[in-house]
Amino acid sequence: MFQVPWSDYSDPLWQGLLRTLEYTVLGFAGASALGLVLALMRLNRLRIVRLLSALYTEVFKNVPLLAIIFITYFGLTSVGLKLSTLQAGALSLVVFYAAYLSEIFRAALAGVHDGQRESAHALGMNGLGTLVHVVFPQALRLALPGTNTFLVDLLKSTSLLVTISAAELMTQAQLITSDTFRALEVYMVIAAVYFALCYPLSQALLWLERRVRAGAPMTFGRRRRLRKARALLASENS
Repeated sequence: MFQVPWSDYSDPLWQGLLRTLEYTVLGFAGASALGLVLALMRLNRLRIVRLLSALYTEVFKNVPLLAIIFITYFGLTSVGLKLSTLQAGALSLVVFYAAYLSEIFRAALAGVHDGQRESAHALGMNGLGTLVHVVFPQALRLALPGTNTFLVDLLKSTSLLVTISAAELMTQAQLITSDTFRALEVYMVIAAVYFALCYPLSQALLWLERRVRAGAPMTFGRRRRLRKARALLASENS
């Protein structure tokens, strides 16, 4: 059935798979962190801060990822900033997906009812404590569906890094095709590999989403914070 000697290419395929996962992890972690910062900026009271975040979001939401990859890898070199393939690829994914994740995080944070914040302040929590212990846990439930979708999309988008020879799966497929001239077989196998990565990941994320939506079991830390809040409330009422 297969005419490509896949056993001869097992090592480069494995290296390509690891590099794909590396780009995915780096890109998603960086995009999540930057997206959260941008979301908090959009909710800031200062108008200039909100405008800067909105400008970033609108720019990168309306520029193709491929153009960002070229600017990061080829364009920055022309101004004296030379990035490695890994750095350029990961940075491209970060700045692109941060724009989308910031919108998801902003909507999730804004979706937490103001009464939750007021109740936390009434219990003596400061702004940071309210954000970490009250707002974030509830916003997480609202943000999970969109965030999960973009994680799977980011994994698939690593294939665009073939344009800068990033040594991920699609780059390895291109090299194997040039050696064997069996393009249909090679790309069908690579497509199957992407499916084997994305489908279990999407199902696992759906399971996590349902579990969080149903309410995770109360941990020791949550029970301790709840007892502390109840004791504080009882002392104020006495």
